[in-house]
Amino acid sequence: MFASIAATLFAAAEETAHAAADSHETSGGLLQDTSFWVLLAFLIVIALFGKFGVHKMIANALDKRAQNIADELDRARALSDEAQEMLAKYQRRQREAEEEAAGIIEQAKRDAQRLTAEAHEKIEEQIARRTKAAEDKIARAEAQAIAEMRSQTADLAVEAAREIIGARMDQGAQSALAERAIDELKAKLH
Repeated sequence: MFASIAATLFAAAEETAHAAADSHETSGGLLQDTSFWVLLAFLIVIALFGKFGVHKMIANALDKRAQNIADELDRARALSDEAQEMLAKYQRRQREAEEEAAGIIEQAKRDAQRLTAEAHEKIEEQIARRTKAAEDKIARAEAQAIAEMRSQTADLAVEAAREIIGARMDQGAQSALAERAIDELKAKLH
């Protein structure tokens, strides 16, 4: 790097020297030409830079700067990769949370449907039990009413038979016949 800079500088100095020589021939003296003194000062500065290693210091500083930039780029890439990983991790967690929430909602819907079905079944069973109990109660009431009607009908029939027999028969025969008929009738009706 220093060699290319030095070559460029020497080429510029050479051109300046040629220009100074040309102007010397026309003006009257090399020592009186300012271009010569500028060239000489420039060459002395370049020689001092070369002797004290300024070009190496500049090259080292530039190398350090390049290394610092490379390190910063590497850190930036590492941070970018880490940020991408974290983003992917958080997106994965978000998807998992959404899936879990969807699962919870689905489970809640299934539970609600199951509870609704169970409640419906329980209501149907309760209605069926109450209907059966009402039907049984009605059947017992009907049987009791029929039994009471039979009993009353039998009592009325016995009473009517007594009156009819009493009007048609004499007292002795009537008593025996009535008693026997009443006993038979009671046995048949009950």
